[in-house]
Amino acid sequence: METNPLPRPLPKDAVLVVNAHSRKGQDLFAQAKERLEQAGVRLIAAHAVENPEKMDQIVRQAVADGAPMVIVGGGDGSMSGTVDELVGKDCVFGVLPLGTANSFARTLGLPLDLDGAVQAIAGGRRRRVDLGMIDSDYFVNAASLGLSPMIGKTVPHKLKRYLGRIGYLIWAVKCSVGFRAFRLIIDDGRKEQRMWSTEVRILNGPYHGGVELSDSADVDTGEIVVQAVVGRSHVRLAWDWYAKFFKLRDRNAHTQEFHGKAFTITTRPRQRISIDGEVLAKTPVVAKIAPGAIEVAVPAES
Repeated sequence: METNPLPRPLPKDAVLVVNAHSRKGQDLFAQAKERLEQAGVRLIAAHAVENPEKMDQIVRQAVADGAPMVIVGGGDGSMSGTVDELVGKDCVFGVLPLGTANSFARTLGLPLDLDGAVQAIAGGRRRRVDLGMIDSDYFVNAASLGLSPMIGKTVPHKLKRYLGRIGYLIWAVKCSVGFRAFRLIIDDGRKEQRMWSTEVRILNGPYHGGVELSDSADVDTGEIVVQAVVGRSHVRLAWDWYAKFFKLRDRNAHTQEFHGKAFTITTRPRQRISIDGEVLAKTPVVAKIAPGAIEVAVPAES
């Protein structure tokens, strides 16, 4: 009779890479290093990275040198910008949520405080999860087009750093004045859907901007979820965020969801695409799922 092998424990050796430019990264780097070592994680190396654009190079080198786990501290953009380096590698991804929204950490059920996140990395378990893709670029949590990329591209860093999600909200009101709806075409290879939209979320998990937007998206479904706020009304878009933030009963009244392995997404006019908070692409694109792409560290009881 066959028996299932016991799951491999989390590695005890790791490389720590913290975005010191993120909202909490600079302040918490020293604390994170100390707490991880106290919890029994042996740090092969620890990097406080002032230039976020260099984080992927540092993670790539750590993986190439054989690190069994790489712990990334920062926001969703830091996770998305480095996760490509772990796809197809025998290396666990450790997440220290030090950003503004921390949507990926919320999806994984990770504590958002430093001590709780450290405990998950030191004493938790492995979990294999999906990644989303925009063309050939992997992302951990969500991509979006419409008003969100306009906010992400122009929001002052100090406003985001010191006011967090409230800062995003203030800037969203300012950006919405000159924003216009667009024509959206979604093609899954079998059927083409056309509609007016003010925002589209491409979800690998339920959270975007720290708000739970979907009841069905998750990191182990093997599907990507495309959620469109339909119509041309700015008021409808604002209500959608409000209703989802407060989890009102009719919170899905103005959105339409599409589930599948891959979608071609086209807009008129073309729209910028924010990938986990960083504006990195422009329509048309192919959005798809990469099932079981990486292993992450999650709490033992999750």
